[in-house]
Amino acid sequence: MPRVTVQVRDAAGHAATATADYEMSQPVLGGYYLSGGADPTADMAGGNFRSLTQYRSFADGYTFPGYNRPWLTSLGKARVQMNMVLELKHYGAPNAGPQTFTVDATSYTVPAPSMTIQQRPGTSWPRAYGYTQVITGQCDGLLHRALAQYRTLGFGVNIQLASELDTDHEFGTTENGKVYTWAESDARAVQAVNYIISWFKGRALPAGTTFSIGVGGFDRACYQRTHPESLMARLDFLQWNAYATAPGQTALARFRRTRDWAVADLGPVALSRPVIIAEYGVRVAEIPDQAAWIASVPAAIAQLNAERGPRIVRTNYFNSGWGTLSPKAAGLAALREAYAKRPYV
Repeated sequence: MPRVTVQVRDAAGHAATATADYEMSQPVLGGYYLSGGADPTADMAGGNFRSLTQYRSFADGYTFPGYNRPWLTSLGKARVQMNMVLELKHYGAPNAGPQTFTVDATSYTVPAPSMTIQQRPGTSWPRAYGYTQVITGQCDGLLHRALAQYRTLGFGVNIQLASELDTDHEFGTTENGKVYTWAESDARAVQAVNYIISWFKGRALPAGTTFSIGVGGFDRACYQRTHPESLMARLDFLQWNAYATAPGQTALARFRRTRDWAVADLGPVALSRPVIIAEYGVRVAEIPDQAAWIASVPAAIAQLNAERGPRIVRTNYFNSGWGTLSPKAAGLAALREAYAKRPYV
């Protein structure tokens, strides 16, 4: 650890020496997401916004660069750090049938997605490419298409695989008619993530490419199952999302919950990884004063980063769903003020 030594001497020749150890750390990056993947440039103007979360499906033919959204490329080139969530969940394609396309002179036919996820009773279950489809190479064309487009982007991003595995698996999954429990789905997802990372890392990637997996972080056993040391050795970040959705839920408590599980349950490799909070927010229905809650975030992050455990390095506010800012102007003002304070500066 670096050490500074200071020696003082008075006019009579009396001297005193003191030393102090110190640690250099980069500011936490304050970030944002705007509902529907809309252009956030105006909302971010005038603030210390340095990180951004975005979402794409491997099914979509326009994964990178900017998927016809030039502002995304502009922000990336302005050194806003991109957390790109790439999902096996199927959306952004004209239909859920097979796809045939050519990438770098290689022709692919990718079958229709074979898995259902987010199987909450009484809801329509989204389709996704199955974990068996991934590990048997049936989705290689989707990976190749994403990589070919990524190489033209002009900067590196963090690729977060899945939005929230725990949300996807909470009620089990079904692939090709076979039902898998939550725990079985977690194990299968780890296999699929390993396959995808191996596929990408076996090819030339843009400089600065990093990887993580996505979880909401609301279930302790799931978090442990999806973060084995063998997988964490291949990932660059830990991740979880943090929302306040009930009265009395403080920013410190919501950011702390999953972090404490990680410290207690995960291995040394996992705990050596910094943390990206890809989504955080406060639901106005239960906590009407969103601005006051947001104002407490800098102190919460600073306190957690001063404790033993992985360091939080990015926090991206989710201005959508549970985190929708209402009124928006007051929420944005609170974010600008929060990101102007330590540990964001």
